This record gives sequence, C-alpha cells and structure tokens, in this order.
Amino acid sequence: MRDRIIGKIEEGRKITDVAREFEIAHSVVSRLCKSFKTAGMCSKRHGGGRVRSTTPAEDRYIILSAKRNRRTTAQQVSNQFLAASGKQISRKTVARCLRGGGLYARRPVVCVPLTRQHSTARLQWCREHQNWTEQDWACVLFSDESRFSLSSDCRRQLI
Repeated sequence: MRDRIIGKIEEGRKITDVAREFEIAHSVVSRLCKSFKTAGMCSKRHGGGRVRSTTPAEDRYIILSAKRNRRTTAQQVSNQFLAASGKQISRKTVARCLRGGGLYARRPVVCVPLTRQHSTARLQWCREHQNWTEQDWACVLFSDESRFSLSSDCRRQLI
C-alpha cells in the first residue's frame, strides 16, 4: 500500500486526494511522502523499545544452566553468566528469561509421606466405614484437606 501511495504522489497527485482515495489520514500520507523524499524508500520503521540485554543464544544458555541445577536461584544464575561471559545481567532479566523458557520458581509442597503403617490403618478405617449410609456420613465433619503422597517424588520440576 505504501508503494501505491508513493506511486500516486509521483504521478503528480495531491496528498489530500491520495489520502481520500485510500481512506487514511492526510498526516499519514504527508509523513510517508516526507520520509520517502529524505530516505529514498518507504519501508516501515521498526518499533522503538529498549534494546535487549541478552541474545537468543544467551537466553538458551541461561535456561540450560538453570535446568542443570534446578535449585539455583536467579541471582546465582546471573553470577554464573557473569563468570562465563563477562557480561552483567540482573536477577530480574534472568527471571524473565526463565519464564520465557517455561521455568517458574515455586516453593516445594510440604506433604507427609505415608508409611506402610499409615496405609494399613487407613485401609482398615475404610473397611470399617464401608457400609455407612448417607445419614451416618451426615454427622461427620471433614475439616482437614491435607495432601498426602505415597512417594516423596511427585514429578514436579522445580528450580
């Protein structure tokens, strides 16, 4: 569309007529014409914003170093990166990079591991209350929603 607008202006048409034809603001066409005259081309300007402090390759290195040792903090990863590359990056930059790679910091869930005695006692309790009716259960109040795990590894990926 930019090329067509510049073509119409080079034909000798007025900016107002071109803007009306393409149904865009006069100022947009005027700015496009001015940039074409100064730069000699009508390519789109890339957006501003802060320059990235890490490259995609450095991001991959940060994610890999965090995956190797999932117990390291973002500050420790930042220090390792400084030692490896000589480039200083902040803890927040590391955290954003790890979030971009799908790694999130979480506190491990504390749960009580069940022993064989616990399992046996729970099974016995269940068998004793197996034939209770709805009226029997209506008198029971469950107030604890603790999480129990039969094994300590719940396959969560933590960093």
